[in-house]
Amino acid sequence: MSSPMKLPVLSLSHGSPMFALETGQTGPILQNFGQQLQGGARFPSLSGVVIMSPHWMTHGPAVMTNPAPPTWHDFGGFPPALYQLQYPAPGAPALAQEVLHALQAAGVPAQADAKRPLDHGAWVPLMHLFPRADVPVVQVALPVEAGPREVYALGHALRHLREQGVFIVGSGGMTHNLGEFFGGRPELGDPADPYVIAFSRWVEDAVQANDRERLFNYRTLAPHAVRAHPSEEHFLPIFFALGAAGWGDGGTTPSRVNYMSREVMYRYLAMDAFVLQ
Repeated sequence: MSSPMKLPVLSLSHGSPMFALETGQTGPILQNFGQQLQGGARFPSLSGVVIMSPHWMTHGPAVMTNPAPPTWHDFGGFPPALYQLQYPAPGAPALAQEVLHALQAAGVPAQADAKRPLDHGAWVPLMHLFPRADVPVVQVALPVEAGPREVYALGHALRHLREQGVFIVGSGGMTHNLGEFFGGRPELGDPADPYVIAFSRWVEDAVQANDRERLFNYRTLAPHAVRAHPSEEHFLPIFFALGAAGWGDGGTTPSRVNYMSREVMYRYLAMDAFVLQ
């Protein structure tokens, strides 16, 4: 008997809020992938998105149950056009309850948040993936106290939802040193700093090798890890995606990894995006 079809899992970098307007190479790649998810027979019918962003951090796990989450422009100092953008995707309270139950069944005491809006770590990449804002969205908070293993476990607890048409996304940043970003005032098309490339390709090697312990210990093993992530909240959503894919969990079939983007914007912001199946 063949196994049920599953939706893939996506790990992406949402970069600067200006990614909503300055799409680079990565924006069209995400849009094309979103069209594939909605338009073909390759995957189960898409019923909703579950996404983690580092711009929602809580003490203890939380799940957005808001049926109509507003678009939150949770940033300052950008052009007025950015604040005019809206992403009116509906929430999915029923799916949110499934997420809550799955986390609680895995021993994770998650709580509901019925007022949570969509922060830019969620709505900016979703604007590229599903520009019609017609796919219901549930956001999962990143627990303040969690590290790579704990975030992986959150995603792993939700992996069965992929068979129900749920698309799981970890939205973070492959590199995220804002001190260098704001201090250097780089231009959009500036060449990538060598450390950004070195760190990003180390991560890609570990992901392609399904080497879970190596990646869990990236902070001591990866080149320039602390420079790439002075604090690690923007790197942690990668583990949410990896967990949801069952990546590196010792299963008989290793996860298939397809890198869609290795773009670097503004010299310091690696925009890596990859799909796990």
